[in-house]
Amino acid sequence: MLKRFAPLVPLALVTLLFGCAAHSPVSQQEQQQQVKNSVTAQSSSVLFQEELATDKELAAFADGKSYQLPVLADSILERGMSLIGTRYRFGGTSEAGFDCSGFIGYLFREEAGMNLPRSTREMINVNAPLVARSALKPGDLLFFATNGRRGRVSHAGIYLGDNQFIHSSSRKSGGVRVDSLGDSYWSKTFIEAKRALAMAPTVVTARK
Repeated sequence: MLKRFAPLVPLALVTLLFGCAAHSPVSQQEQQQQVKNSVTAQSSSVLFQEELATDKELAAFADGKSYQLPVLADSILERGMSLIGTRYRFGGTSEAGFDCSGFIGYLFREEAGMNLPRSTREMINVNAPLVARSALKPGDLLFFATNGRRGRVSHAGIYLGDNQFIHSSSRKSGGVRVDSLGDSYWSKTFIEAKRALAMAPTVVTARK
């Protein structure tokens, strides 16, 4: 079902951007230097390899709710896609404007009945299964180190499938948009992914 999202992503979206605009837009030269610095962030993900959840562990963690996850992911991502172009606003948590964590929190609250931590620094520490990049599923949370500091999370998005993710990027880039995880900038700044939907309540109240 989510594969239909892929054709919606124009080639222009491969422009290298600077993640959450909690950090002001910088020049291309500065971005290139920050990308070089953040390459080391990938090494931090190696520390988590031994903690990656197996399929059996994911099923156990979900406590029999696995069948709900694709439905919840579809609901979250369809709502997210409808918000493409919504402006970026630092501290924003509504359709008037979102920052990166505000966008994620809004979708998970509205569509899955989940209250996630407000900031990316807190969100990355939620008690959810850590998922290998090769095992990503739609709805998984993606975390990035876009500020050049080793492994320090500063941006987040939601995996769509087909190596694409949706996020509220920055004021300069037009706010809510879709980008490719395979893009060199996002690939190099990627830290880890978590299956937060495994924490979803057993019964989700439908949004009116």
